[in-house]
Amino acid sequence: MYTIDHSHTIMSTKARVFSTIALQSILLTLLSSFVTGENQDFVRTLDRNLHGFKKEKLTHFRVYWHDIYSAPNPTAMPIVRPPSNTSATLFGSISMIDDPLTEKPELSSKLIGRAQGFYGSAGQEETALLMAMNFVFLQGKYNGSTISILGRNHVFSKVREMPVIGGSGLFRFARGYAQASTHSFDLKSGDAVVEYNFLDLDCLYFISYLSYG
Repeated sequence: MYTIDHSHTIMSTKARVFSTIALQSILLTLLSSFVTGENQDFVRTLDRNLHGFKKEKLTHFRVYWHDIYSAPNPTAMPIVRPPSNTSATLFGSISMIDDPLTEKPELSSKLIGRAQGFYGSAGQEETALLMAMNFVFLQGKYNGSTISILGRNHVFSKVREMPVIGGSGLFRFARGYAQASTHSFDLKSGDAVVEYNFLDLDCLYFISYLSYG
């Protein structure tokens, strides 16, 4: 006849439970330390001076932007047609652009850069464009640097204001606004000249003339 030692069995069970709890506590502690370390590395404060942002500055540019649909080699291409032929504002239409930025109004003048991006008709009752574009500079120390613009262009207003939302290269952290005013516009051909005035902290004060055609 065998005698079962219940006290020994209970003690063994408790030991296993305590061992399991201890192991889980150790694993949770290690995991918590790992996650905390990740968070500390993920977010940290940087010294502005180490990244070249010792002070804010303004720079002045003047360029001409040529948006060409009718030439043998157009720089603007419709990529989405308006869904309705009855829309007076061409609502829903979108054009992709790779427009030359020149030093003077003539297309043959010195090439300063390219305006690359797209714009679309975003107004059903009024002619208002959504502008999303990068000004890519190709000359001198600004070669390869860009300025990014995203905003609403109410085409027939005397002055339109659009935000400068950033940039790259020498225009990192660019911020400010662009004011556009129409210089001339040909309803038949679509040709237009629009003056742009940019004011950006950290980077530039920018004046441009936008020429369609």
